[in-house]
Amino acid sequence: MGPALFPVAVLAAALAIDLAFGDPPNRWHPVAWLGGVIATARRRLAHGPPRWLLVNGAIVTIGIAGCAAVAGLLVARAAAALGVAGLVLEAAALSSCLAVRGLWRAAAEVAAHLDAGDMRGARVALAWHLVSRPTAELAEGEIAAAAVESVAENLTDSIVAPALMYLAFGLPGATVYRAVNTADAMLGYREGALEHFGKFAARADDLLNLIPARVAALAIVVAAALMHAAPARALRILWRDRRKTSSPNAGWTMAAMAGALGVRLAKRDAYVLGDGPLPAAQDIRRSLALMAVAAGLALTVAAMVTIGVLR
Repeated sequence: MGPALFPVAVLAAALAIDLAFGDPPNRWHPVAWLGGVIATARRRLAHGPPRWLLVNGAIVTIGIAGCAAVAGLLVARAAAALGVAGLVLEAAALSSCLAVRGLWRAAAEVAAHLDAGDMRGARVALAWHLVSRPTAELAEGEIAAAAVESVAENLTDSIVAPALMYLAFGLPGATVYRAVNTADAMLGYREGALEHFGKFAARADDLLNLIPARVAALAIVVAAALMHAAPARALRILWRDRRKTSSPNAGWTMAAMAGALGVRLAKRDAYVLGDGPLPAAQDIRRSLALMAVAAGLALTVAAMVTIGVLR
């Protein structure tokens, strides 16, 4: 297989593995291992004055990113020596950086609870799988909105960004992205010691997602056109509301999704994206369909560019 087709074939195989099997148990999942290391580092190092918190947080983030890069490089070199069997090895490793099936099942579970009128189950599923915000007092529309927001944001975090990093920088690029994104998810909060300890992780994640988030947002607009949704409204709301979130990236896909669905995505005391009513269970499913088509579009274009560049 030529050098132009190998990374595209690996990405396709990795997506197939993730869709077929989902995430492995935590004891076998490299991202769970990273999470354990980050949690230990937080307990031991997230203390002291702001300057030390900043330094320690940067050391932790750079350290785990470096370890992830080395692991990715070793697997890639082993795969290169194995020929066709190496494609399977590299695809299996790359699949650990993706989370399509897990995202789909988590959002669908929230929708199922809402359909059944089980608000407690919906809140628990939302908090367990999708968001870090408190969910105990969220009403039905707020639960659905949080689920749709997570679907939109994870189009970038769980699919487009790791895929683009892989196509651009190989397996080390994808593993570094997943390490930094995991550090941001666990440390990047503006509260207590994490205000400073997690700042480097948050800024690094912002930088790595700068291009993928915008690619994903535009893919949602095109997907809305293909699915006879509302592409013009998606583009208008995207441009109007993209800067309303504290993250420089999350607002892009969330605003585009809100416009495409014709709903309002609101987080208490934080932001309101889009116009119209709060979403319901069926809008969660519509967001998943849009996410799937948008992911397919973004990755197809990225694969074509990769083949054109490497050929």
